[in-house]
Amino acid sequence: MEACCIPEQVIQPLLLASDSSHSLEECLQFLIEASKTDSGRSDLASKADILPSILALLQLLPYPSSRHHLNLSLKVLRNLCAGETRNQEAFVDHNGSLVISELLDSAIGDVETVRLGLQVLANVVVMGENRQRDVWLRFFPERFLAISQLRRRETCDPLCMILYVCLDGSRSSSSSEITCSDDGLNIIAETVRTSSSVFSLFVEDYWLKLLVSRLCVEGDCFPGLFSKLGHKDSTFTSEHTFLLSMLSDIANERLKEVSIPKDTAHFVLGLLSQSVEVFDFVSGERSELPTGSAVIDVMGYSLVVIRDACAGRSIQQLKNDSGGGNVDMLLSSGLIELLLGLLRKLEPPTTIKKALKQSPTSSSSGNPCPYRGFRRDIVAVIANCAYRRKEVQDEIRERDGLFLMLQQCVTDDENPFLREWGLWCVRNLLEGNEENQKVVAELEMQGSVDVPQLREIGLRVEIDPITSRPKLVNDTT
Repeated sequence: MEACCIPEQVIQPLLLASDSSHSLEECLQFLIEASKTDSGRSDLASKADILPSILALLQLLPYPSSRHHLNLSLKVLRNLCAGETRNQEAFVDHNGSLVISELLDSAIGDVETVRLGLQVLANVVVMGENRQRDVWLRFFPERFLAISQLRRRETCDPLCMILYVCLDGSRSSSSSEITCSDDGLNIIAETVRTSSSVFSLFVEDYWLKLLVSRLCVEGDCFPGLFSKLGHKDSTFTSEHTFLLSMLSDIANERLKEVSIPKDTAHFVLGLLSQSVEVFDFVSGERSELPTGSAVIDVMGYSLVVIRDACAGRSIQQLKNDSGGGNVDMLLSSGLIELLLGLLRKLEPPTTIKKALKQSPTSSSSGNPCPYRGFRRDIVAVIANCAYRRKEVQDEIRERDGLFLMLQQCVTDDENPFLREWGLWCVRNLLEGNEENQKVVAELEMQGSVDVPQLREIGLRVEIDPITSRPKLVNDTT
């Protein structure tokens, strides 16, 4: 469509601003370039009829026959609204959200047009709650859901930005529905499906990660969102793995800032138990997470999330703990029994296995680790739980687990840093617990276990002159 076919009240302000007299194409290209700079946007904002004329043009041009000029108009509008308050206010005052919504309804399968429309909205919502509310009311839930089902990175990223900014800036407004409603979780579930299919392991979906952090770490939406990703034909899916790995990354990165909600921690423990039940433990993947096996990856990421849920607590926090924390809930749900059972299923670490092969009277048995680092992650969870918690120290001893944990203080080809986590775990199990120290001292004196690593955590065995029994003392040599 040429300029001469457009009503004069729409085209004339654009032609004057671009110093063009004939071509709509030339006019729009000029405005795109002029609006790329702060000074250019400010100058165009001072001409009060520029943005309304672009919105009118978007309504006049038919889709798809005028797709090219529509996309050029969207680029102008996107640039005009980038950080320029007057243009953003004009966008709201002239029903810009309505104009964009009607265009995207017509072009919902057109990735480029949808992407440009979302970029316009993203530049509008970043500047205040009124603008966010205007976009939210126009697009939630049906239009957001339709866009979220486009399996393209180009649309997923700006959509997640819009959702996050609306949620972050409007905690008390209607956008809070996204954290609790079925419609809201459906939208987020679709963005997770899209992201898991179009983002590689090496390209991070920044805005989705912020959104998941807000909903599943600061909020309590993880159980509901995880359930939305299920398929009736499988226990776990690649989308489950993707979401759980993202939760794991966020929990680790924000270890000192926030604690995973109690309901989420309990739910993740349930995932660990469920994955253990369905996995046969006969075969394993000789790779680190993610392995490509949904059940193994759910098992592994669940362990990592629980490890971090049990970490990061200061001594003062432990003193002030009233019994309502994640660790206490996990312990009361049978975490230690589950983890010791898993360790006993496994074949010995490679260092011990090699030693047993050299002994004519000894043999080793057990199952391989499901993935590289599985044993280390189990030991890490136990180590964090045992830190200054006598009930954990005692439970490990009462379940005959001290000898088992001492066996983890070795190097293992399949579990990097096992030795370091094992030493930290044994230190935590022995600290301030005379009963545990006594058991370990007697094991070493009997020759049941040789643990030179005890010296690395500042302990050695000596005979008590009064009782004539072995005991662990601080090694000052």
